[in-house]
Amino acid sequence: MPHTQSVSITVYIGTGSRYERKEEAGISHFVEHLCFKGTKKRPTAKDVAEAIDSVGGLLNGSTDRELTAFYTKVAQHHFDLALDVLLDLVWEPLFDPEEAEKERRVILEELAMVADSPPQLVDLLLDSTLWPNQPLGWDVAGTEESVSALSREDALAYLQRQYTANNMVIAVAGAVDHETVVDAAWRSLSEKGSGNPSPWFPVVNPDQGQNGPRCSLLYKNTEQAQISLAVPGLHLNHPDRYALSFLSIILGEGMSSRLFMELREKRGLAYDVHSYVTQFLDTGSFSVYCGVDPKNAYDALELTLEQMARVRNDSIGEDELHKAKELAKGRMLLRLEDSRAVSGWIGSQELLLGEILTVEDVLAEMDAVTVDDLVRVACQLFVTDQLRLAIVGPYRSDKRFAALLSL
Repeated sequence: MPHTQSVSITVYIGTGSRYERKEEAGISHFVEHLCFKGTKKRPTAKDVAEAIDSVGGLLNGSTDRELTAFYTKVAQHHFDLALDVLLDLVWEPLFDPEEAEKERRVILEELAMVADSPPQLVDLLLDSTLWPNQPLGWDVAGTEESVSALSREDALAYLQRQYTANNMVIAVAGAVDHETVVDAAWRSLSEKGSGNPSPWFPVVNPDQGQNGPRCSLLYKNTEQAQISLAVPGLHLNHPDRYALSFLSIILGEGMSSRLFMELREKRGLAYDVHSYVTQFLDTGSFSVYCGVDPKNAYDALELTLEQMARVRNDSIGEDELHKAKELAKGRMLLRLEDSRAVSGWIGSQELLLGEILTVEDVLAEMDAVTVDDLVRVACQLFVTDQLRLAIVGPYRSDKRFAALLSL
């Protein structure tokens, strides 16, 4: 990206919460946090942070279900420093015992913060309803019990097992050429060995449509009811993934979407109502979220189901599909002006799929989607037996909500 002034580097590791046993839930997240607490070259968290802060850059990390990422963005002439800091984090962390205990307390506070956030709680409740009793249904950060039980030795063993050269992708985007990147990475990594990282746990019973609709309720004396409605969706590389994305746009992404117009503009029931698609290597979901006054929750759910049924049963116009395509294209193209987004684009595809689609590839796949594709996917996914509902609010029973679950 020679027109930029920046360079962004993302180091992806093929590990996350889908790689964890129940007793070690949250260990991927714990290890990612500990990597920032000091390295052999930069022995304190302050030393690590100042290395990038001192040149006006950004440095952070994230843990998800299928990958862990460490990333930085700096002015182009600080590329060598930025790469050195990132590789130092993932290859030479100290895991000082005292720092490990402090960071454990930090994560426990993070879990407590989520427990006080109804919108985040309903997300977790929905995951556990979609994928019960398995890693995809657990909080990425673990539980208070599992995090409290993790030892420094557990974290070190996990690091040594999962953070291996053959389980890692270095993605770089910005004003730097390929040869410079390869030479710099090779100088740092040529002596690093491969390993045998543990694989991820596949979804158990992926065809959950045979079990009938399910509803989960968490009582909380809140001023607003949080409602999340979902159906199992499509995996990351499914040929219909763009058709489902366009259905989501039509239903609930943007201020002109059907759900936004119906629940907010026409009825005044919700400030925030939106839909979204989640995709993993072997499964996925389509979800709708809204936050409403508790007395309006039943009406909001009924209207949401009605809009899903209309998309499935009534014809979607060519103009509506065209608008959805252009929204998706514009959103993607605008995002990819940023070197950080581009490094994420190429790195995550390489790690998860083993190939990198170009922007032109994706645009062509989007353009190939037809109205018939959208209707076929909606008929396949938007069915009563596959409905999954999560509610957080001042309710003692879910019976009235469960009775509404029909498409």
